[in-house]
Amino acid sequence: MAGDHQAEGAPPAVLDGSAMTIVVVSARWNSHVTLRLLDGVRRGLAAAGVPDDQIIEDWVPGAFELPLAAKTWALSGRVDAVICLGCVIRGETTHYESVAGECASGIQQAQLETGVPIAFGALTVENLQQALDRSEGPGGHNVGEDGANVAVEMAALVRRIRFNS
Repeated sequence: MAGDHQAEGAPPAVLDGSAMTIVVVSARWNSHVTLRLLDGVRRGLAAAGVPDDQIIEDWVPGAFELPLAAKTWALSGRVDAVICLGCVIRGETTHYESVAGECASGIQQAQLETGVPIAFGALTVENLQQALDRSEGPGGHNVGEDGANVAVEMAALVRRIRFNS
């Protein structure tokens, strides 16, 4: 897979999401990019064997709202992992720093507080071209597909630690 940065000698991740329920929370802001990321998530979850009826898709206004939705889903007890998708493109104001930083921090805080894996699939880029480069179709690099892989792998790890220790 493009963008795979696995350390040499590390065992490959075996992704089996066949018994998992995954929620994908996408931001409507910059939806021309987040829809591409969502396509990547769908490809990644399908490749990991997550059944279509075990994938929940939800939407929020923008990237700033992703952490609350992710935490609420994680606390629901209905999902094994959450994937957050968004796109924050730097502009001429400091709005970028506030939204991108708080989005990342909030998502990290939500997963640490709930113990439910929350994959960070929110692009924080300098321009639209960078966003398009990170949300390509099949065969190209898509951060949404990466997020699907992270969600399934981490959900399996958390499950293994909790129930097989």
